[in-house]
Amino acid sequence: MERMTGPARRQLLGGLGAALALGAASRIAPVAAQGSAAAQGSAAAQGSLPGAGSGSPAFGPLKRVRAGDLDIAYAEAGPAEGRPVLLLHGWPYDIHSYVEVAPVLADAGYRVLIPYLRGYGATRFVSEATPRNGQQAALAVDAVDFLDALKIERALVAGYDWGARTACILAALWPQRCRALVSVSGYLIGSQQANAMPLPPKAELQWWYQFYFATERGREGYARYTRDFARLIWELASPRWHFDDATFARSAAAFENPDHVAVSIHNYRWRLGLAPGEARYDAIESKLATFPRIAIPTITLEGDANGAPHPEPAAYARKFSGPYAHRTLTGGIGHNLPQEAPRAFAQAVVDVDGL
Repeated sequence: MERMTGPARRQLLGGLGAALALGAASRIAPVAAQGSAAAQGSAAAQGSLPGAGSGSPAFGPLKRVRAGDLDIAYAEAGPAEGRPVLLLHGWPYDIHSYVEVAPVLADAGYRVLIPYLRGYGATRFVSEATPRNGQQAALAVDAVDFLDALKIERALVAGYDWGARTACILAALWPQRCRALVSVSGYLIGSQQANAMPLPPKAELQWWYQFYFATERGREGYARYTRDFARLIWELASPRWHFDDATFARSAAAFENPDHVAVSIHNYRWRLGLAPGEARYDAIESKLATFPRIAIPTITLEGDANGAPHPEPAAYARKFSGPYAHRTLTGGIGHNLPQEAPRAFAQAVVDVDGL
């Protein structure tokens, strides 16, 4: 899950109870589905999605590509000539967050690409000597390397949790590679300096696992009880999502990656300045610490039952300087928004393509 930084943290410090009603601010108005510039033969040109196929959704055989430090395993759906969409998952989840999003976008004519992040699933480090680094810049460079490896010049980028942060970083620092952005919980770019600012006690309580991970007891506990820990996070972050055992088990298999614990623990320790990053990412982190604005077309999403710490939409609206809209989804939608509301997430991808 994602820690709030910069403007979002200051807004939270100013008033934890503030809430924004849907459509209450003029910059945060929902957009109607609009016709997009079509991928070749894309049904998305009409601004609406075809119905998903019948039966239980599942990915086909995974593909693999060497990309920078990683040998990345990824799912792909849709026509090879379609407009690329890069979907990025979060912690502690996996590519199956998009198992119902992918066929809808594929039927609309998009080429859908869903990589396992470093430390998840069948993705592996190429070298044993590479640090098992979870800092934000490392994950962003992984995403750029992935696009490079597939010879994709520009893609729509979308994500939630760690994936939303990575998508925001791509949109801010590599806008030439991003056609548009869909980000759950808005602007999630952070910095160690911003994370050093304490929050009120009730807000800090929501980050209990971050403090747990700061200890060796926490590292050992996560290593020993990875599945139990992840399931607890799912339940807390999406209190009204009634997933079954099979759904959880399908994603939990991704945590058996030999680097999952190391990458996860480093991610949270790095945020608090308790673990060093790599010098090769210093220039990127320096840029991110200025909280750069995002100028590409963007739609941000939020669920009305997100139990994870998250900023209010008003706290980040001004970070998006290009065409922008926000949507709050009702009906008990929690933190894992693309899996809990796949059609609404897919529709946002189509609609942002037309902004």
